Amino acid sequence: MLEIGSIVGGKYKVLNVVGQGGMSTVYLAMNERANKQWAIKEVRKDSVTNFQMVRQSLITETDLLKQLSHPYLPSIVDVIDEDGRFLIVMDYIEGNTLQKALDYMGPQPQEYVIEWGIQLCDVLEYLHTRRPPIIYRDLKPGNIMLRPDGTITLIDFGTAREYKQNNSGDTTYLGTRGYAAPEQFGGMGQTDARTDIYTLGATLYHLVTGKNPSEPPYEFYPIRYWNPQLSAGLEYIIEKCVQNNPDDRYNSCAEVMYDLQNYKELDRGFKRGARVGVATFTCILVAAIAFCSMSAFFKIQGGIKTKEHVETCISDSIIATDEKTSFELIAEAIQTQPDNESAYYTMIDSLVLQDDVLTPEESDYIRQIFILPVDNKDTVEKRLSANKDLYSQVCYKLGVAYFYCYAETGNKKMAAGWFKKAIDCGKLDDKKMNRAQRLYRIASHYASIGKAGPDGDVEISFKEYWDLLAEMAQDNISESDNPTTALLVYKEIATLVYNSSNGLRNENLEYDDINEVLNLALTHMDTDIMTRDDLTDDIKNKVSEEKDLFVKAKEALDVAYGK
Repeated sequence: MLEIGSIVGGKYKVLNVVGQGGMSTVYLAMNERANKQWAIKEVRKDSVTNFQMVRQSLITETDLLKQLSHPYLPSIVDVIDEDGRFLIVMDYIEGNTLQKALDYMGPQPQEYVIEWGIQLCDVLEYLHTRRPPIIYRDLKPGNIMLRPDGTITLIDFGTAREYKQNNSGDTTYLGTRGYAAPEQFGGMGQTDARTDIYTLGATLYHLVTGKNPSEPPYEFYPIRYWNPQLSAGLEYIIEKCVQNNPDDRYNSCAEVMYDLQNYKELDRGFKRGARVGVATFTCILVAAIAFCSMSAFFKIQGGIKTKEHVETCISDSIIATDEKTSFELIAEAIQTQPDNESAYYTMIDSLVLQDDVLTPEESDYIRQIFILPVDNKDTVEKRLSANKDLYSQVCYKLGVAYFYCYAETGNKKMAAGWFKKAIDCGKLDDKKMNRAQRLYRIASHYASIGKAGPDGDVEISFKEYWDLLAEMAQDNISESDNPTTALLVYKEIATLVYNSSNGLRNENLEYDDINEVLNLALTHMDTDIMTRDDLTDDIKNKVSEEKDLFVKAKEALDVAYGK
Protein backbone atom coordinates (compact mmCIF):
# COMPACT_ATOMS: atom_id res chain seq x y z
CA MET A 1 0.00 0.00 0.00
CA LEU A 2 1.02 3.60 -0.52
CA GLU A 3 2.29 5.32 2.58
CA ILE A 4 0.15 8.20 3.84
CA GLY A 5 2.12 11.42 3.39
CA SER A 6 4.36 9.96 0.68
CA ILE A 7 4.87 11.65 -2.71
CA VAL A 8 3.92 9.57 -5.76
CA GLY A 9 5.14 10.35 -9.24
CA GLY A 10 7.09 13.29 -7.91
CA LYS A 11 4.02 15.47 -7.46
CA TYR A 12 1.06 13.69 -5.74
CA LYS A 13 0.98 13.71 -1.94
CA VAL A 14 -1.06 10.79 -0.57
CA LEU A 15 -3.55 12.10 2.03
CA ASN A 16 -5.64 9.07 3.04
CA VAL A 17 -7.44 5.92 1.88
CA VAL A 18 -10.96 6.54 0.52
CA GLY A 19 -11.83 3.07 -0.77
CA GLN A 20 -10.59 -0.49 -0.86
CA GLY A 21 -11.54 -3.60 -2.81
CA GLY A 22 -10.21 -7.07 -3.37
CA MET A 23 -7.47 -6.05 -5.78
CA SER A 24 -7.19 -2.27 -5.54
CA THR A 25 -7.00 0.63 -3.12
CA VAL A 26 -8.14 4.17 -3.85
CA TYR A 27 -6.41 7.12 -2.18
CA LEU A 28 -7.14 10.80 -1.95
CA ALA A 29 -4.06 12.73 -3.06
CA MET A 30 -3.11 16.36 -3.51
CA ASN A 31 -1.08 17.85 -6.33
CA GLU A 32 0.41 20.63 -4.25
CA ARG A 33 1.81 22.51 -7.22
CA ALA A 34 -1.63 22.73 -8.85
CA ASN A 35 -3.46 22.89 -5.48
CA LYS A 36 -5.94 20.28 -6.63
CA GLN A 37 -7.14 16.96 -5.22
CA TRP A 38 -7.12 13.75 -7.22
CA ALA A 39 -7.97 10.10 -6.64
CA ILE A 40 -5.23 7.49 -7.11
CA LYS A 41 -6.28 3.92 -7.83
CA GLU A 42 -3.53 1.42 -6.95
CA VAL A 43 -3.29 -2.19 -8.09
CA ARG A 44 -0.28 -4.06 -6.75
CA LYS A 45 1.20 -7.12 -8.44
CA ASP A 46 1.15 -9.11 -5.20
CA SER A 47 -2.55 -8.39 -4.58
CA VAL A 48 -3.90 -10.35 -7.56
CA THR A 49 -3.13 -13.73 -9.12
CA ASN A 50 -3.60 -12.55 -12.72
CA PHE A 51 -1.81 -9.22 -12.52
CA GLN A 52 -0.97 -9.00 -16.24
CA MET A 53 -4.61 -9.47 -17.24
CA VAL A 54 -5.72 -6.88 -14.68
CA ARG A 55 -2.97 -4.52 -15.79
CA GLN A 56 -4.08 -4.85 -19.43
CA SER A 57 -7.66 -4.16 -18.36
CA LEU A 58 -6.51 -0.99 -16.60
CA ILE A 59 -4.51 0.10 -19.64
CA THR A 60 -7.67 -0.37 -21.73
CA GLU A 61 -9.60 1.72 -19.21
CA THR A 62 -7.11 4.59 -19.19
CA ASP A 63 -6.61 4.64 -22.96
CA LEU A 64 -10.37 4.86 -23.51
CA LEU A 65 -11.02 7.55 -20.92
CA LYS A 66 -8.20 9.76 -22.16
CA GLN A 67 -10.08 10.12 -25.45
CA LEU A 68 -13.40 11.08 -23.87
CA SER A 69 -14.96 14.24 -22.48
CA HIS A 70 -18.43 14.15 -20.94
CA PRO A 71 -19.84 15.60 -17.70
CA TYR A 72 -20.80 12.12 -16.48
CA LEU A 73 -17.36 10.58 -17.08
CA PRO A 74 -14.20 10.93 -14.95
CA SER A 75 -10.99 12.32 -16.42
CA ILE A 76 -7.75 10.31 -16.37
CA VAL A 77 -4.78 12.62 -15.85
CA ASP A 78 -1.80 10.36 -15.17
CA VAL A 79 -0.71 6.72 -15.23
CA ILE A 80 2.21 5.44 -13.18
CA ASP A 81 3.41 1.90 -13.94
CA GLU A 82 6.34 1.13 -11.66
CA ASP A 83 7.71 -1.04 -8.84
CA GLY A 84 5.22 -3.87 -9.32
CA ARG A 85 2.19 -1.62 -9.04
CA PHE A 86 -0.11 0.20 -11.44
CA LEU A 87 -1.43 3.62 -10.42
CA ILE A 88 -4.16 5.61 -12.16
CA VAL A 89 -4.57 9.28 -11.24
CA MET A 90 -8.10 10.49 -11.97
CA ASP A 91 -10.80 12.94 -10.94
CA TYR A 92 -11.69 12.73 -7.27
CA ILE A 93 -15.44 12.20 -7.26
CA GLU A 94 -17.28 13.10 -4.09
CA GLY A 95 -20.24 10.92 -3.16
CA ASN A 96 -21.07 7.22 -2.97
CA THR A 97 -22.03 4.51 -5.43
CA LEU A 98 -25.67 3.73 -6.07
CA GLN A 99 -24.91 0.27 -4.68
CA LYS A 100 -24.28 1.88 -1.30
CA ALA A 101 -27.58 3.73 -1.61
CA LEU A 102 -29.28 0.37 -2.16
CA ASP A 103 -27.40 -1.22 0.74
CA TYR A 104 -28.33 1.55 3.16
CA MET A 105 -31.86 2.45 2.03
CA GLY A 106 -33.16 -0.33 -0.19
CA PRO A 107 -35.27 0.47 -3.30
CA GLN A 108 -34.81 4.02 -4.52
CA PRO A 109 -37.62 6.49 -5.26
CA GLN A 110 -38.99 6.02 -8.75
CA GLU A 111 -38.47 9.65 -9.79
CA TYR A 112 -34.82 9.47 -8.75
CA VAL A 113 -34.31 6.24 -10.69
CA ILE A 114 -35.86 7.74 -13.82
CA GLU A 115 -33.63 10.83 -13.59
CA TRP A 116 -30.53 8.66 -13.10
CA GLY A 117 -31.67 6.55 -16.04
CA ILE A 118 -31.91 9.64 -18.26
CA GLN A 119 -28.38 10.65 -17.27
CA LEU A 120 -27.10 7.12 -17.95
CA CYS A 121 -28.75 7.18 -21.38
CA ASP A 122 -27.01 10.49 -22.05
CA VAL A 123 -23.52 9.19 -21.28
CA LEU A 124 -24.05 5.77 -22.90
CA GLU A 125 -25.36 7.40 -26.09
CA TYR A 126 -22.23 9.57 -26.05
CA LEU A 127 -20.05 6.45 -25.85
CA HIS A 128 -22.04 4.63 -28.53
CA THR A 129 -21.76 7.53 -31.00
CA ARG A 130 -17.96 7.71 -30.84
CA ARG A 131 -16.09 6.52 -33.91
CA PRO A 132 -15.62 3.62 -33.36
CA PRO A 133 -18.43 3.12 -30.81
CA ILE A 134 -17.45 2.28 -27.23
CA ILE A 135 -19.45 -0.45 -25.49
CA TYR A 136 -19.29 -0.17 -21.68
CA ARG A 137 -20.50 -3.74 -20.88
CA ASP A 138 -20.51 -3.61 -17.07
CA LEU A 139 -23.22 -1.18 -16.01
CA LYS A 140 -24.43 -1.85 -12.46
CA PRO A 141 -25.14 0.24 -9.34
CA GLY A 142 -21.61 -0.36 -8.00
CA ASN A 143 -20.11 1.34 -11.07
CA ILE A 144 -22.23 4.49 -10.80
CA MET A 145 -21.19 7.29 -8.46
CA LEU A 146 -23.85 9.68 -7.17
CA ARG A 147 -22.46 13.15 -6.56
CA PRO A 148 -23.83 15.49 -3.87
CA ASP A 149 -25.56 17.60 -6.56
CA GLY A 150 -27.59 14.60 -7.77
CA THR A 151 -25.63 13.94 -10.96
CA ILE A 152 -24.02 10.60 -11.70
CA THR A 153 -20.53 9.61 -12.86
CA LEU A 154 -19.84 6.34 -14.65
CA ILE A 155 -16.71 4.68 -13.29
CA ASP A 156 -14.59 1.55 -13.96
CA PHE A 157 -13.99 1.14 -17.71
CA GLY A 158 -11.95 -2.03 -17.31
CA THR A 159 -14.39 -4.13 -19.37
CA ALA A 160 -15.26 -1.52 -22.01
CA ARG A 161 -14.35 -2.20 -25.63
CA GLU A 162 -14.48 -0.56 -29.02
CA TYR A 163 -17.07 -2.03 -31.39
CA LYS A 164 -15.33 -3.52 -34.43
CA GLN A 165 -17.50 -3.59 -37.54
CA ASN A 166 -16.03 -6.78 -39.02
CA ASN A 167 -15.80 -8.89 -35.84
CA SER A 168 -18.15 -11.86 -35.51
CA GLY A 169 -17.81 -11.92 -31.70
CA ASP A 170 -15.94 -10.57 -28.67
CA THR A 171 -12.51 -11.97 -27.89
CA THR A 172 -13.29 -12.20 -24.15
CA TYR A 173 -16.56 -12.49 -22.28
CA LEU A 174 -16.68 -9.99 -19.46
CA GLY A 175 -19.42 -8.50 -17.34
CA THR A 176 -21.30 -9.12 -14.10
CA ARG A 177 -23.69 -12.07 -14.08
CA GLY A 178 -27.26 -11.01 -13.49
CA TYR A 179 -26.63 -7.65 -15.18
CA ALA A 180 -24.74 -8.94 -18.23
CA ALA A 181 -26.67 -9.55 -21.46
CA PRO A 182 -26.80 -13.11 -22.87
CA GLU A 183 -24.49 -12.19 -25.77
CA GLN A 184 -21.74 -11.30 -23.29
CA PHE A 185 -21.24 -15.01 -22.69
CA GLY A 186 -20.64 -15.89 -26.34
CA GLY A 187 -22.46 -17.49 -29.22
CA MET A 188 -24.60 -14.48 -30.20
CA GLY A 189 -22.14 -12.26 -32.06
CA GLN A 190 -20.20 -9.37 -30.60
CA THR A 191 -21.58 -7.01 -28.02
CA ASP A 192 -22.97 -3.69 -29.26
CA ALA A 193 -25.03 -0.74 -28.01
CA ARG A 194 -27.97 -3.06 -27.28
CA THR A 195 -25.76 -4.91 -24.80
CA ASP A 196 -25.46 -1.75 -22.73
CA ILE A 197 -29.21 -1.26 -23.05
CA TYR A 198 -29.72 -4.67 -21.41
CA THR A 199 -27.39 -3.79 -18.52
CA LEU A 200 -29.15 -0.41 -18.21
CA GLY A 201 -32.49 -2.18 -17.83
CA ALA A 202 -31.03 -4.56 -15.25
CA THR A 203 -29.59 -1.62 -13.31
CA LEU A 204 -32.87 0.31 -13.32
CA TYR A 205 -34.66 -2.86 -12.21
CA HIS A 206 -32.31 -3.28 -9.23
CA LEU A 207 -32.53 0.40 -8.25
CA VAL A 208 -36.32 0.65 -8.31
CA THR A 209 -37.15 -2.77 -6.83
CA GLY A 210 -34.15 -3.40 -4.59
CA LYS A 211 -33.94 -6.91 -6.10
CA ASN A 212 -30.43 -7.81 -7.23
CA PRO A 213 -30.66 -9.66 -10.57
CA SER A 214 -27.50 -11.63 -9.70
CA GLU A 215 -29.29 -13.18 -6.69
CA PRO A 216 -32.38 -15.46 -6.45
CA PRO A 217 -34.80 -15.62 -8.22
CA TYR A 218 -32.26 -14.84 -11.02
CA GLU A 219 -34.89 -13.42 -13.35
CA PHE A 220 -36.65 -10.16 -14.07
CA TYR A 221 -40.18 -10.13 -12.72
CA PRO A 222 -42.38 -7.18 -13.77
CA ILE A 223 -41.42 -4.37 -11.37
CA ARG A 224 -45.05 -3.97 -10.26
CA TYR A 225 -44.96 -7.57 -8.99
CA TRP A 226 -42.71 -6.21 -6.24
CA ASN A 227 -44.43 -2.83 -5.88
CA PRO A 228 -47.86 -2.25 -7.51
CA GLN A 229 -47.44 1.52 -7.04
CA LEU A 230 -44.61 1.68 -9.60
CA SER A 231 -45.19 3.08 -13.09
CA ALA A 232 -46.53 0.83 -15.83
CA GLY A 233 -44.55 2.97 -18.28
CA LEU A 234 -41.30 2.35 -16.42
CA GLU A 235 -42.16 -1.37 -16.27
CA TYR A 236 -42.58 -1.40 -20.06
CA ILE A 237 -39.22 0.36 -20.57
CA ILE A 238 -37.29 -2.02 -18.30
CA GLU A 239 -38.92 -5.11 -19.82
CA LYS A 240 -38.02 -3.96 -23.33
CA CYS A 241 -34.42 -3.28 -22.27
CA VAL A 242 -33.85 -6.77 -20.79
CA GLN A 243 -35.17 -8.89 -23.67
CA ASN A 244 -32.87 -11.88 -24.31
CA ASN A 245 -32.90 -11.27 -28.07
CA PRO A 246 -31.01 -8.02 -28.86
CA ASP A 247 -33.38 -7.37 -31.80
CA ASP A 248 -36.29 -7.11 -29.35
CA ARG A 249 -34.63 -4.38 -27.28
CA TYR A 250 -34.43 -0.65 -27.95
CA ASN A 251 -32.04 0.16 -30.80
CA SER A 252 -30.35 3.07 -29.04
CA CYS A 253 -30.07 4.76 -25.68
CA ALA A 254 -31.57 7.85 -27.28
CA GLU A 255 -34.80 5.86 -27.69
CA VAL A 256 -34.67 4.71 -24.06
CA MET A 257 -34.09 8.31 -22.92
CA TYR A 258 -37.10 9.53 -24.88
CA ASP A 259 -39.38 6.95 -23.27
CA LEU A 260 -37.97 7.67 -19.79
CA GLN A 261 -38.67 11.35 -20.31
CA ASN A 262 -42.22 10.50 -21.37
CA TYR A 263 -42.95 7.51 -19.14
CA LYS A 264 -46.23 9.05 -17.94
CA GLU A 265 -47.49 8.97 -21.52
CA LEU A 266 -46.74 5.24 -21.54
CA ASP A 267 -48.71 4.94 -18.31
CA ARG A 268 -51.74 6.33 -20.11
CA GLY A 269 -51.53 3.75 -22.86
CA PHE A 270 -49.63 6.03 -25.24
CA LYS A 271 -47.54 3.19 -26.54
CA ARG A 272 -50.52 0.99 -27.31
CA GLY A 273 -52.23 3.85 -29.11
CA ALA A 274 -49.12 4.58 -31.09
CA ARG A 275 -48.91 0.95 -32.26
CA VAL A 276 -52.56 1.05 -33.40
CA GLY A 277 -51.88 4.30 -35.24
CA VAL A 278 -48.88 2.85 -37.05
CA ALA A 279 -50.83 -0.27 -38.02
CA THR A 280 -53.73 1.82 -39.35
CA PHE A 281 -51.39 4.05 -41.33
CA THR A 282 -49.69 0.98 -42.81
CA CYS A 283 -53.05 -0.38 -43.97
CA ILE A 284 -53.86 2.93 -45.64
CA LEU A 285 -50.55 2.91 -47.48
CA VAL A 286 -51.04 -0.69 -48.63
CA ALA A 287 -54.48 0.19 -49.95
CA ALA A 288 -53.13 3.30 -51.58
CA ILE A 289 -50.67 1.30 -53.63
CA ALA A 290 -53.65 -0.11 -55.55
CA PHE A 291 -54.84 3.40 -56.33
CA CYS A 292 -51.86 5.25 -57.74
CA SER A 293 -53.93 8.33 -58.44
CA MET A 294 -54.64 8.66 -54.71
CA SER A 295 -51.06 8.09 -53.59
CA ALA A 296 -49.87 11.60 -54.32
CA PHE A 297 -52.93 13.03 -52.58
CA PHE A 298 -52.19 11.18 -49.35
CA LYS A 299 -48.55 12.26 -49.46
CA ILE A 300 -49.50 15.90 -49.93
CA GLN A 301 -52.07 15.79 -47.15
CA GLY A 302 -49.59 14.06 -44.81
CA GLY A 303 -47.00 16.72 -45.57
CA ILE A 304 -49.45 19.50 -44.84
CA LYS A 305 -50.46 17.92 -41.54
CA THR A 306 -46.82 17.42 -40.54
CA LYS A 307 -45.98 21.00 -41.43
CA GLU A 308 -48.99 22.34 -39.51
CA HIS A 309 -48.15 20.16 -36.48
CA VAL A 310 -44.55 21.38 -36.40
CA GLU A 311 -45.59 25.02 -36.78
CA THR A 312 -48.11 24.58 -33.94
CA CYS A 313 -45.44 23.04 -31.70
CA ILE A 314 -43.06 25.92 -32.43
CA SER A 315 -45.63 28.64 -31.75
CA ASP A 316 -46.96 26.89 -28.64
CA SER A 317 -43.40 26.49 -27.27
CA ILE A 318 -43.03 30.28 -27.20
CA ILE A 319 -46.22 30.91 -25.24
CA ALA A 320 -46.01 27.89 -22.90
CA THR A 321 -46.15 28.89 -19.24
CA ASP A 322 -43.28 26.69 -18.03
CA GLU A 323 -39.84 25.93 -19.42
CA LYS A 324 -40.21 22.14 -19.41
CA THR A 325 -43.31 22.31 -21.62
CA SER A 326 -41.61 24.78 -23.96
CA PHE A 327 -38.67 22.45 -24.52
CA GLU A 328 -40.89 19.37 -24.86
CA LEU A 329 -42.83 21.14 -27.64
CA ILE A 330 -39.72 22.35 -29.46
CA ALA A 331 -38.18 18.87 -29.08
CA GLU A 332 -41.26 17.37 -30.74
CA ALA A 333 -40.99 19.86 -33.60
CA ILE A 334 -37.29 19.16 -34.12
CA GLN A 335 -37.67 15.39 -33.86
CA THR A 336 -40.48 15.51 -36.45
CA GLN A 337 -38.54 17.77 -38.84
CA PRO A 338 -34.81 17.68 -37.95
CA ASP A 339 -33.99 20.20 -40.69
CA ASN A 340 -36.59 22.82 -39.68
CA GLU A 341 -34.64 26.06 -39.39
CA SER A 342 -37.38 27.89 -37.50
CA ALA A 343 -37.47 25.24 -34.75
CA TYR A 344 -33.75 25.56 -33.96
CA TYR A 345 -33.75 29.36 -34.06
CA THR A 346 -36.82 29.45 -31.82
CA MET A 347 -35.12 27.12 -29.36
CA ILE A 348 -31.99 29.27 -29.17
CA ASP A 349 -33.34 32.80 -29.55
CA SER A 350 -36.79 32.58 -27.96
CA LEU A 351 -36.44 29.81 -25.35
CA VAL A 352 -32.79 29.94 -24.29
CA LEU A 353 -31.68 33.52 -24.80
CA GLN A 354 -34.88 35.44 -24.13
CA ASP A 355 -33.22 36.57 -20.87
CA ASP A 356 -29.65 36.57 -22.27
CA VAL A 357 -28.71 33.68 -19.96
CA LEU A 358 -28.12 30.04 -20.95
CA THR A 359 -28.72 28.07 -17.76
CA PRO A 360 -27.29 24.60 -16.97
CA GLU A 361 -30.85 23.26 -17.12
CA GLU A 362 -31.36 24.71 -20.61
CA SER A 363 -28.02 23.26 -21.63
CA ASP A 364 -29.24 19.82 -20.55
CA TYR A 365 -32.42 20.26 -22.61
CA ILE A 366 -30.34 21.13 -25.68
CA ARG A 367 -28.09 18.10 -25.24
CA GLN A 368 -31.10 15.80 -24.81
CA ILE A 369 -32.80 17.19 -27.92
CA PHE A 370 -29.71 16.59 -30.05
CA ILE A 371 -29.60 12.88 -29.15
CA LEU A 372 -33.31 12.20 -29.75
CA PRO A 373 -33.87 9.35 -32.25
CA VAL A 374 -35.12 10.05 -35.76
CA ASP A 375 -36.82 7.22 -37.68
CA ASN A 376 -35.13 4.72 -35.33
CA LYS A 377 -31.89 5.23 -37.25
CA ASP A 378 -30.13 8.51 -36.60
CA THR A 379 -30.05 11.05 -33.81
CA VAL A 380 -31.33 14.60 -34.35
CA GLU A 381 -27.77 15.97 -34.52
CA LYS A 382 -26.63 13.36 -37.02
CA ARG A 383 -29.61 14.10 -39.26
CA LEU A 384 -29.08 17.87 -38.88
CA SER A 385 -25.36 17.59 -39.68
CA ALA A 386 -26.27 16.31 -43.16
CA ASN A 387 -27.62 19.82 -43.86
CA LYS A 388 -24.29 21.65 -43.54
CA ASP A 389 -25.72 25.12 -44.19
CA LEU A 390 -28.23 24.88 -41.33
CA TYR A 391 -25.90 22.85 -39.06
CA SER A 392 -23.17 25.49 -39.32
CA GLN A 393 -25.61 28.26 -38.35
CA VAL A 394 -27.04 26.32 -35.40
CA CYS A 395 -23.57 25.38 -34.12
CA TYR A 396 -22.40 28.97 -34.51
CA LYS A 397 -25.35 30.36 -32.57
CA LEU A 398 -24.84 27.79 -29.80
CA GLY A 399 -21.13 28.61 -29.68
CA VAL A 400 -21.93 32.29 -29.18
CA ALA A 401 -24.56 31.42 -26.55
CA TYR A 402 -22.17 29.26 -24.53
CA PHE A 403 -19.28 31.72 -24.89
CA TYR A 404 -21.14 34.81 -23.68
CA CYS A 405 -24.27 33.65 -21.87
CA TYR A 406 -23.78 30.32 -20.07
CA ALA A 407 -24.63 30.86 -16.37
CA GLU A 408 -23.94 34.58 -16.95
CA THR A 409 -20.15 34.02 -17.06
CA GLY A 410 -19.73 31.82 -20.14
CA ASN A 411 -18.55 28.26 -20.67
CA LYS A 412 -15.50 28.44 -22.93
CA LYS A 413 -15.02 24.67 -23.16
CA MET A 414 -18.56 24.05 -24.43
CA ALA A 415 -18.32 27.06 -26.75
CA ALA A 416 -15.13 25.71 -28.32
CA GLY A 417 -16.84 22.45 -29.28
CA TRP A 418 -19.72 24.18 -31.05
CA PHE A 419 -17.46 26.70 -32.80
CA LYS A 420 -15.26 23.84 -34.06
CA LYS A 421 -18.27 22.13 -35.60
CA ALA A 422 -19.42 25.39 -37.21
CA ILE A 423 -15.96 26.08 -38.63
CA ASP A 424 -15.54 22.53 -39.96
CA CYS A 425 -18.76 22.85 -41.98
CA GLY A 426 -17.12 25.63 -44.00
CA LYS A 427 -20.48 27.28 -44.68
CA LEU A 428 -20.34 30.45 -42.54
CA ASP A 429 -20.10 33.83 -44.23
CA ASP A 430 -16.77 35.65 -43.87
CA LYS A 431 -17.82 37.78 -40.91
CA LYS A 432 -19.21 34.88 -38.89
CA MET A 433 -16.26 32.68 -39.84
CA ASN A 434 -13.78 35.30 -38.61
CA ARG A 435 -15.69 35.67 -35.33
CA ALA A 436 -16.02 31.91 -34.86
CA GLN A 437 -12.30 31.43 -35.46
CA ARG A 438 -11.35 34.22 -33.03
CA LEU A 439 -13.64 32.99 -30.28
CA TYR A 440 -12.65 29.38 -30.89
CA ARG A 441 -8.96 30.23 -30.52
CA ILE A 442 -9.66 32.02 -27.24
CA ALA A 443 -12.09 29.39 -25.95
CA SER A 444 -9.91 26.39 -26.79
CA HIS A 445 -6.97 27.87 -24.87
CA TYR A 446 -8.87 29.64 -22.13
CA ALA A 447 -9.18 26.97 -19.44
CA SER A 448 -5.50 26.07 -19.30
CA ILE A 449 -3.69 29.29 -20.14
CA GLY A 450 -0.74 29.79 -17.85
CA LYS A 451 -2.12 27.25 -15.38
CA ALA A 452 -0.72 23.99 -14.09
CA GLY A 453 -2.35 21.12 -15.91
CA PRO A 454 -3.78 18.05 -14.22
CA ASP A 455 -0.32 16.56 -13.76
CA GLY A 456 1.12 19.76 -12.27
CA ASP A 457 2.86 20.87 -15.45
CA VAL A 458 2.00 24.00 -17.42
CA GLU A 459 -0.17 23.03 -20.39
CA ILE A 460 -0.14 26.32 -22.28
CA SER A 461 2.40 29.04 -21.58
CA PHE A 462 1.55 32.65 -20.86
CA LYS A 463 3.65 33.60 -23.87
CA GLU A 464 1.70 31.35 -26.21
CA TYR A 465 -1.60 32.92 -25.20
CA TRP A 466 -0.14 36.42 -25.15
CA ASP A 467 1.15 36.00 -28.73
CA LEU A 468 -2.35 34.93 -29.80
CA LEU A 469 -3.98 38.01 -28.24
CA ALA A 470 -1.25 40.35 -29.49
CA GLU A 471 -1.82 39.08 -33.02
CA MET A 472 -5.57 39.70 -32.72
CA ALA A 473 -4.96 43.21 -31.41
CA GLN A 474 -3.35 44.23 -34.71
CA ASP A 475 -6.70 44.17 -36.54
CA ASN A 476 -9.64 46.55 -36.47
CA ILE A 477 -11.90 43.89 -34.96
CA SER A 478 -14.78 46.32 -34.50
CA GLU A 479 -14.96 46.77 -38.28
CA SER A 480 -14.22 43.20 -39.41
CA ASP A 481 -16.47 41.68 -36.73
CA ASN A 482 -18.35 43.86 -34.21
CA PRO A 483 -17.64 46.02 -31.12
CA THR A 484 -18.69 43.26 -28.71
CA THR A 485 -16.10 40.80 -30.02
CA ALA A 486 -13.48 43.55 -30.17
CA LEU A 487 -14.06 44.50 -26.54
CA LEU A 488 -13.88 40.84 -25.54
CA VAL A 489 -10.40 40.52 -27.08
CA TYR A 490 -9.20 43.76 -25.47
CA LYS A 491 -10.59 42.67 -22.11
CA GLU A 492 -8.70 39.37 -22.41
CA ILE A 493 -5.48 41.31 -23.03
CA ALA A 494 -5.94 43.54 -19.99
CA THR A 495 -7.10 40.65 -17.79
CA LEU A 496 -4.07 38.53 -18.68
CA VAL A 497 -1.68 41.38 -17.82
CA TYR A 498 -3.53 42.24 -14.62
CA ASN A 499 -3.66 38.65 -13.36
CA SER A 500 -0.43 37.26 -14.74
CA SER A 501 2.21 39.97 -15.13
CA ASN A 502 4.66 37.88 -13.13
CA GLY A 503 4.04 34.91 -15.39
CA LEU A 504 4.67 37.03 -18.48
CA ARG A 505 7.90 38.33 -16.94
CA ASN A 506 9.03 34.81 -16.00
CA GLU A 507 8.64 33.76 -19.63
CA ASN A 508 10.95 36.61 -20.69
CA LEU A 509 8.37 38.80 -22.39
CA GLU A 510 9.63 42.38 -22.70
CA TYR A 511 7.94 45.15 -20.70
CA ASP A 512 7.90 47.51 -23.69
CA ASP A 513 6.29 44.89 -25.97
CA ILE A 514 3.50 44.25 -23.47
CA ASN A 515 2.93 47.94 -22.90
CA GLU A 516 2.79 48.51 -26.65
CA VAL A 517 -0.04 45.99 -27.06
CA LEU A 518 -1.95 47.54 -24.14
CA ASN A 519 -1.67 50.99 -25.77
CA LEU A 520 -2.69 49.57 -29.15
CA ALA A 521 -5.85 48.06 -27.64
CA LEU A 522 -6.70 51.38 -25.97
CA THR A 523 -6.21 53.17 -29.29
CA HIS A 524 -8.57 50.71 -31.01
CA MET A 525 -11.22 51.44 -28.39
CA ASP A 526 -10.94 55.20 -28.95
CA THR A 527 -10.59 55.29 -32.74
CA ASP A 528 -12.49 52.18 -33.90
CA ILE A 529 -15.27 51.80 -31.37
CA MET A 530 -16.03 55.18 -29.79
CA THR A 531 -16.24 56.88 -33.18
CA ARG A 532 -18.94 54.57 -34.55
CA ASP A 533 -22.30 56.09 -35.46
CA ASP A 534 -24.23 53.05 -34.23
CA LEU A 535 -22.67 53.03 -30.76
CA THR A 536 -25.07 51.99 -28.00
CA ASP A 537 -25.04 53.10 -24.37
CA ASP A 538 -24.23 49.52 -23.36
CA ILE A 539 -21.06 49.51 -25.49
CA LYS A 540 -20.06 52.94 -24.16
CA ASN A 541 -20.36 51.66 -20.60
CA LYS A 542 -18.29 48.58 -21.44
CA VAL A 543 -15.55 50.74 -22.97
CA SER A 544 -15.44 52.82 -19.78
CA GLU A 545 -15.23 49.67 -17.62
CA GLU A 546 -12.44 48.21 -19.74
CA LYS A 547 -10.41 51.41 -19.59
CA ASP A 548 -10.51 51.14 -15.80
CA LEU A 549 -9.23 47.56 -16.13
CA PHE A 550 -6.40 48.75 -18.39
CA VAL A 551 -5.29 51.22 -15.70
CA LYS A 552 -5.08 48.38 -13.18
CA ALA A 553 -3.29 46.16 -15.71
CA LYS A 554 -0.60 48.79 -16.29
CA GLU A 555 -0.11 49.20 -12.55
CA ALA A 556 0.31 45.43 -12.16
CA LEU A 557 2.77 45.39 -15.06
CA ASP A 558 4.88 48.15 -13.48
CA VAL A 559 5.02 46.29 -10.16
CA ALA A 560 6.00 42.99 -11.80
CA TYR A 561 8.80 44.59 -13.83
CA GLY A 562 9.96 46.93 -11.04
CA LYS A 563 9.11 50.15 -12.86
